[in-house]
Amino acid sequence: MSLSSDQSSAFQASAGYLPGHASTVMLSIVFAVLLFYGAWAIRTAYSGWASQELSNSQFALVVVRFVAIYLGLGFFLL
Repeated sequence: MSLSSDQSSAFQASAGYLPGHASTVMLSIVFAVLLFYGAWAIRTAYSGWASQELSNSQFALVVVRFVAIYLGLGFFLL
């Protein structure tokens, strides 16, 4: 559902920016948090793999799972 011109101008007058910019900021925050999570998860999995608490396949599964989540969110949100 798209905003009418009156709604868009009212939003811009009260918020100080366009509604499309708010969407861009929200998506940027979602992907930034996702990248931080991915870095943390892969680093933690690497530490486990280096100390031989995780097997090669378990480490690969963590990486593949993160890539799948990132691509899935990219497909659905972008």
